[in-house]
Amino acid sequence: MTTTLIVLAHPAQTSFNAAWARATEAACQAEGDDVLWSDLYQLGFDPAERAEHYAADIVTDPYDVLKTQEAASKTGNLPTIVREEIEKLRRADRIVFHFPVWWFAPPAILKGWCERVLTNGGLHDTSNRFDTGQFRGKPALFCVTTGSKASESAHNGKEGDIQMLLWPMAYTLRYLGFSVLVPRIVHGVHGYHKGAAKEDLETRLQNEIDRHRETIARFETLPKIEFNADSDFDSAGTLAPGALSHSHFIRHMP
Repeated sequence: MTTTLIVLAHPAQTSFNAAWARATEAACQAEGDDVLWSDLYQLGFDPAERAEHYAADIVTDPYDVLKTQEAASKTGNLPTIVREEIEKLRRADRIVFHFPVWWFAPPAILKGWCERVLTNGGLHDTSNRFDTGQFRGKPALFCVTTGSKASESAHNGKEGDIQMLLWPMAYTLRYLGFSVLVPRIVHGVHGYHKGAAKEDLETRLQNEIDRHRETIARFETLPKIEFNADSDFDSAGTLAPGALSHSHFIRHMP
């Protein structure tokens, strides 16, 4: 039996993002899977890491985020909500993230979830990252909406290449060893459509919901984002001559 963790980062239960997340749950259950939920807004998740989350004797002086997380991880003194999220990550065989792109990035609550939950000394350290990450081989899928049109979010679009906008979040998971699947993206999702445009949007959204069970059913064969292996870098941590570049974020200079 597969266990799927759904991470939803949208404040409205009436949103398409939330409906899409519920479609993930239904599709997983139809496959006989267990489903775990992290609805970040419903949890009231505080995205801001701060000393006040920890017992006074754990916090370093001066306050250092990485050292405090490491000490809390090693002594079992992480905040309760962080421990619960980590337990779900460990239990899950795969993760499905549902979120909109706001201001050219995932919502702040999701970025903050990464900063607080993906703890230094707990889920990663200098010996356990990238190819040796604790979650190596565990797949993660982004189900994403944008307000922009597909053409605007293309490689030459005015809104910026959506694949590059999502790359930092994908690389965050890659750092922990996850296999990140090519995102599922629905464009033009906003509340200002009228008339025929609104009808077209509603049809597109329903079509995505209707075929989502098929997406989940073939989860194991969905394409993956390609990242450089550890062996592609030299001792200084730079891309070795002759190693392929898979992203504009890591590339050879002409």
